Amino acid sequence: MSKPRKPKGRPVSGWLILDKPVDFGSTEAVSKIKWLFNAQKCGHAGTLDPLASGMLPIALGDATKTVPYVMDGRKVYEFTVTWGEERLTDDLEGEVTHTSEKRPTEEDILALLPRYTGTISQVPPQFSAIKIAGERAYDLARDGEVVEIPSREVEIHRLTLIGCPDAHTAHFEVECGKGTYVRALARDFGRDLGCFGHISGLRRTFVAPFGEDRMVPLADLVALEKIEDREERLAALDAHLIDTAEALSNLPHLAVTDDQAHRLRMGNPVIVRGRDAPLAEPEAYATARGRLVAIGEIGQGEFRPKRVFG
Repeated sequence: MSKPRKPKGRPVSGWLILDKPVDFGSTEAVSKIKWLFNAQKCGHAGTLDPLASGMLPIALGDATKTVPYVMDGRKVYEFTVTWGEERLTDDLEGEVTHTSEKRPTEEDILALLPRYTGTISQVPPQFSAIKIAGERAYDLARDGEVVEIPSREVEIHRLTLIGCPDAHTAHFEVECGKGTYVRALARDFGRDLGCFGHISGLRRTFVAPFGEDRMVPLADLVALEKIEDREERLAALDAHLIDTAEALSNLPHLAVTDDQAHRLRMGNPVIVRGRDAPLAEPEAYATARGRLVAIGEIGQGEFRPKRVFG
């Protein structure tokens, strides 16, 4: 019987909040980070298009177990819409499908924004990762198929017009929930204003719970490659990592003893005591000495682990 393969790379864990450059794909970014950190496991929370820049949270090691909690978080984007053209991809990459000589006034745009605030119905772009009959919409679109993508509800918490530098463009900022396509917002703005439009600039500045100040430019990480000593280089890279537990800061927290931590890591529940202890929570996380131990649920006086961390 053959022995199981030893995983390649280091068992390094934590979150890296990458400032992704334009013309660099999300999958490409994850591969680069995995290689730089010599990490065993790596994944990202929320794809950014190659033409978009900004925050791409990347999970290393055990932090990959917390990706769903970051995926569900609110996001903030700054984006620019260019009027007069609708494009196949709803951004600069696609061919022009509709044109118009009309240009909206600032008053026209401001009057439109309340219709796009709150819970709205949105049809994702043809070039998106939505699955249609088991296939990605962008794969079908590249094959020349026009597919019917059903609309879905998304949450727009805040939508602001930053300014109109000229008659052809407008800058916006949006705070939105999971599953919102900013490219679809630009497309729909243009249709409603009767002038057509597409995204010509897009930057993500926030993915809850990580703020803009936590972002690390890719160039800063690549620059560390020049450090010849391997251990010194990896230590310099690791200094940019954020503790895995920070991804769970929106969940109730329970501090446990070392003995309780051992029980949780073995998959066993522990008794919840203390005046300030949560009484019942569908999801919470436990730490021992500040280190993440488990994600689980609290009920009937117990914390029951669902996912454990080494």
